[in-house]
Order: sequence, then structure tokens, then C-alpha cells
Amino acid sequence: MVVARRTLVLGGTRSGKSRYAEDLLAADAPVRYLATARRHDDDAEWSARIEAHRARRPAGWTTVEDADVAHLVRAGGEPLLVDDIGTWLTGVLDDASAWESAEIPAAVGARVSELVDAVSACPGQVVLVSAEVGLGVVPSTRAGRLFRDELGAANAALAAVCDEVLLLVAGLPLRLK
Repeated sequence: MVVARRTLVLGGTRSGKSRYAEDLLAADAPVRYLATARRHDDDAEWSARIEAHRARRPAGWTTVEDADVAHLVRAGGEPLLVDDIGTWLTGVLDDASAWESAEIPAAVGARVSELVDAVSACPGQVVLVSAEVGLGVVPSTRAGRLFRDELGAANAALAAVCDEVLLLVAGLPLRLK
């Protein structure tokens, strides 16, 4: 089996995208798992989701949190799994105060471009996980539309530089590229 150097795994909520992405990497080899979700001490349900993801990772994998995603991707080294782009983008939008801005701050586009460039230049294996948000209804709030539009654009840019793109639907992978 030929291993793709740059893989993007897309899917909807509870589609199995994270588990599928994890299974693309050897459980008995060193892997860096970059968890992009920010912890919120006042949200027990979110913390439980984070812990469930952490508990199913192989013991030999290294979990990295609160890191510069583009820098880690560009650095290469052992295989890297980034889970997920949507929660990373939420942090980027938070940091840029994009939710309150009339226009999307330039910093958002710059950070997405930096990540896309890093994935394109990645010297090692990287598997990216992201939510596919373009199949649902148009969100009724500005924040929902902002997130959907920005994540859709980021997914498209990442897909363009990845060697392999998969879409998980009901736990089943569809090879898009």
C-alpha cells in the first residue's frame, strides 16, 4: 500500500472521520497527534469529548495541544495527525475577533494561507481532519455563515495541496482525490 504524504479526511458530525484518520497511521509507531480543540473548564461535555478522543489514541502517540499548527506541519518529523481544522479555525476566528467584525480580518486569511503553505511544503506525512460544512442548510446566524464560509474555503485550499482527500459519510470513506 502506498502511503499518501498529505491526506485530508473530511466528514460531517459523528461521521467517523477522526477514527478513520487515526487508522491511517500505524498504532505501533511514533505519531504526533495535534489536538486543536481549546479546553473550556466550564464545559464538562466538551471536556468529556476531548478525553474520549485522548483515551482511544495508542499509548505510543504523543499528544500536542495549544501549538502553532503551521509550524509543526512545516517541521516534519514523525507522522502528524491534526484533529481538527474546524476547531483550529474557530480559535483563529476568536483570536482575530472576527465574530464581532463587519469584515473578516486579514489575519484570518493569513493564518489559513500559512497552514496551506505548510501542508504543501510538509516534508513528512500529515493527516488532516476537518468537518465538511457545505452540505447543510444555510446557517441562520452571521457567525454560523462566517464559520461555514471560512471553513469551506480552508478545506478547498487544503484539498488542493493534499495528495489524497477522503469524505466520510455514515462511517464509509469516499475517495475524492
